[in-house]
Amino acid sequence: MADRVALYLQDAHPLNDAIEYVQYAESRGFEAVWQAESRLVRDAVVPMAAFAATTKTIKIGSGVVNNWTRNAALTAATFLTLDDLAPNRIILGIGAWWDPLAKNVGIERRKPLLAMREHVTVVRDLLAMKNVTFQGEFVQMSGVELDIVHGRREPRNVPIYIGATGPKMMALTGEIGDGALLNYLVSPQYNVGALEQLEKGAKLAGKTLDEIDRPQLVVCSVGNDRKKALDGARKLVTQYLGQQPHIMKASGVSQDLLDEIHQVLTWPATEEQIERAMELVPDDVVQLITASGTPEEVRSKVREYVAAGCTCPVLYPLGDDVRLMIDTFAGGYSA
Repeated sequence: MADRVALYLQDAHPLNDAIEYVQYAESRGFEAVWQAESRLVRDAVVPMAAFAATTKTIKIGSGVVNNWTRNAALTAATFLTLDDLAPNRIILGIGAWWDPLAKNVGIERRKPLLAMREHVTVVRDLLAMKNVTFQGEFVQMSGVELDIVHGRREPRNVPIYIGATGPKMMALTGEIGDGALLNYLVSPQYNVGALEQLEKGAKLAGKTLDEIDRPQLVVCSVGNDRKKALDGARKLVTQYLGQQPHIMKASGVSQDLLDEIHQVLTWPATEEQIERAMELVPDDVVQLITASGTPEEVRSKVREYVAAGCTCPVLYPLGDDVRLMIDTFAGGYSA
């Protein structure tokens, strides 16, 4: 395949169907699958284990787990176990979660940069099979190591990718991450500032920007009926306008539109509220932050993200025909 490309799955499909989609993506040359974990719907670890056990070559990443609800030692043990299922194919994608969900389950996300730095540092050392003593503000370990009695004791090849959106977390990612999982529902122009921050952080660690892999989530609503494809993306865009306005602001969506949406949507939003709010979202906003339309249109939009610094589009399929989306990108997107 001429271009790197990956699949992104959330909770829209029964898990057995998701396994089949991953197997199909593997057969069509996709590099990786990333499994979401954000809302309290479907965790990432169980699907990742299912994918790992039923495939042979495709890489499997978490897109993303968070550093608040799992102790760093448990994170390391979990990803060690996944690596036992699929050696050298597992990617730890980790992010800082989001409010109000974190707050509503009793988590105060204070000092998110320090909390992420400590968690990643300790997890990396544990997966390197080190005996770890670490006394941080958020992570405390005293003589801890992965207690492997049976099985492989060598250091594990589990790269750590941080799902960052804001500039400070992006700079931290450049410094301590193996890669950045760039967010979706942002415009290609957003990547310009993101790469500047990644490079800033990389320089602190004596690295170059080219050493930081930059896969990017891209919402992809593809179909031969262009209007239906756009409408398919509009609902998700509307929900994110209401629930995660920081991502929308990063793409240049106007504050006036965000304010209008917030007049209609509460959290969690009802289906009726979403339907009403969708009427406020114009086509140009949908097209600004998603790859939606005919197969050629979505390939063209993905090329914009790659031109802006994305190294591997991670495609989030909307609509029922997931195989059509996979087939659309099976030969890459350069043609």
